[in-house]
Amino acid sequence: MQDASRSGRVRKAPESFLNRDGIRAVFAQAKADRRSFIRSAFAAAAGMAGAGALAQSNPVPAEGGDPNILNLPEHSRGLGQGVAVEGYGKPSRFEANVQRRQSPGLTQTTQASVSFAPLQSLFGIVTPSGLHFERHHQGWWDVDPSRHRLMINGLVKAAKVFTVDEIMRLPSVSRFHFIECGANTGMEWGNVAVPTVQYTHGMISCSEFTGVPLVTLLEMAGADFKKGRFVLAEGADGSSMTRTIPMDLIKSGEVTVAYGQNGEMLRPEQGYPLRLVVPGVQGVSWVKYLRRIEVGDMPWAAKDEAVHYIDLMPDGLHRQYSGIQECKSVVTTPSGGQVLLDKGFYNISGLAWSGRGKVKAVDVSVDGGRNWRRARLETPVLSKALTRFNIDWVWDGKPAIIQSRATDDTGYVQPTYKQLRTVRGTRSIYHNNAIQSWLVQDSGEVKNVQVS
Repeated sequence: MQDASRSGRVRKAPESFLNRDGIRAVFAQAKADRRSFIRSAFAAAAGMAGAGALAQSNPVPAEGGDPNILNLPEHSRGLGQGVAVEGYGKPSRFEANVQRRQSPGLTQTTQASVSFAPLQSLFGIVTPSGLHFERHHQGWWDVDPSRHRLMINGLVKAAKVFTVDEIMRLPSVSRFHFIECGANTGMEWGNVAVPTVQYTHGMISCSEFTGVPLVTLLEMAGADFKKGRFVLAEGADGSSMTRTIPMDLIKSGEVTVAYGQNGEMLRPEQGYPLRLVVPGVQGVSWVKYLRRIEVGDMPWAAKDEAVHYIDLMPDGLHRQYSGIQECKSVVTTPSGGQVLLDKGFYNISGLAWSGRGKVKAVDVSVDGGRNWRRARLETPVLSKALTRFNIDWVWDGKPAIIQSRATDDTGYVQPTYKQLRTVRGTRSIYHNNAIQSWLVQDSGEVKNVQVS
């Protein structure tokens, strides 16, 4: 385990420098509007600083003032670097710790197949392309787009083959959507308390995808939309990933053949030059290196549908073709592995999403689910995309259990573990959307716990 102060996970904001008198002053204003609430927190902190009540963990020099204010740093006195004539832009060297990581809870292999996005370090709803989670079934390839082809066959008037250039000439759409692996939070089914939100929920990301609606390509091939009830999507990687997609999803226009992500071409690890985008459906159906679409009248029961990505139910039957990612949320700050360095005001922040539409509401509890408060949903709130939520909290230094509970616009409410296991049993692997709990200890350390 890395030292927390070096990892960048420990950050202390000025608003946390409140003692008990300051906390009482803030609570007295709790019924006021949010701006008054935050102003009172800062005012209390500033007032007590003059009285010597500022937390000693970050003292301000009594004489001479703060040297970081009084002394101009080098970057304020010298000539900085020029524009990079060539090359791809990179983050600050001080953010080097923010990166995708392989989970310590997975079997380690010579060729990693999964990397998790650092949700605890992200802002807003868009995942930078370089931090997008990865899942591979036979490794990734950097495919030559000039040689790549997409074929449409099956129940069509005439099989058709498209080059990447031909697809990019067609009318395009750009939409923001989340993609979540069906196994996201899967280790929690077995009470495996992996340490951070990067490892519990990091197999999810959200991007702006650009491409051509799949229905457009099917129409160009003369697909039979009466007999054709499903399509088979096949990838060009070594695993020949194949997935059945219901035609109803495709006819809605949401399913796209994408070549762009976050304003640039797809990354090789994300399926360059073509991948399928199936909003709201588990990531394995977003077939990468897409090379073939076959129209048919029944599901194919391909290897990754009949053997993998299925769940054993309590009655002994397998839960199959369970593609939709149900409504879910998680608090990302404070979350496991982080440390609250002092009592006082904090902004609780997290992400919510639903594979059936928009997030309607998120409630947050700091006492393990006994009491709930409505969080703020930050705009934009988009269908089948991540939604950022925030809520104000004054920590009194005592143990707390932080949870979030999302509701989508269909009325579906995110379940507790007890509710989910009542229906699904304990032998599932996929589609765990139970409420996540973070225990804030009196030391300020935050740990992963399960509350039924």
